[in-house]
Amino acid sequence: MYLTIEETAIFLSMPEHQVRRYIVEGRIKSVHDGEQYLINQTQFDLHLEQVEEVKRQIDEWRNTPIPEDIDVKDED
Repeated sequence: MYLTIEETAIFLSMPEHQVRRYIVEGRIKSVHDGEQYLINQTQFDLHLEQVEEVKRQIDEWRNTPIPEDIDVKDED
């Protein structure tokens, strides 16, 4: 399935001008049909899965309690 620049911007939650810039820079692959750029939606599936996995790992890391250091001495 192919998306337009506008649909891609909504799908990625980013401004349209940024999607256009990424296309020009070659960071997003696209096809030009003579009128508009079309982007293959499946190229984002793996990327979005990886982003979600990183978010999950960061949340897990943030929620892990810090163990008490046995070498810390209370100096009252």
